[in-house]
Amino acid sequence: MKSFIIRNAEPADIDSLVNLLEQLFSIEKDFEFNAGNHHRGLSLLLEGCGKHKAVKVAVCRDKIVGMCTAQTRISTAKGDITAVVEDLVVDADYRHQGIGPALLSVMDQWAIKRGISHLQLLADKDNSPALTFYRRHEWQPTNLVCLTRKI
Repeated sequence: MKSFIIRNAEPADIDSLVNLLEQLFSIEKDFEFNAGNHHRGLSLLLEGCGKHKAVKVAVCRDKIVGMCTAQTRISTAKGDITAVVEDLVVDADYRHQGIGPALLSVMDQWAIKRGISHLQLLADKDNSPALTFYRRHEWQPTNLVCLTRKI
């Protein structure tokens, strides 16, 4: 197992993060890889104080090998602030080494520090390895479906 650290992402990391998103979006039917869009989105996430958003990276020997993002929102169902976890991805050459669970654990800590007690995420229904991973790490499926509409 290779050693790694997890830290906050920085603007200088964006190109590496876009490369990770290319791996992620290559297996998700709902998304089309667009480096410019992803660069812009990551730039937006990294702007500001970070109180309502987080971008964490896993680094092994000075190479970014994993990432995870989260953003807060207000849930009327929970009556509180919750967070949505997105873009959990580990480089294919570094999977099964504890990086994914470590990134999720750091996101848990980030949320707890902000008084958030509930996290949500969307996963591709056809990505069996991801669904198995999430269930193994105590994420529960719901009856909700995600709908989207371009405006």
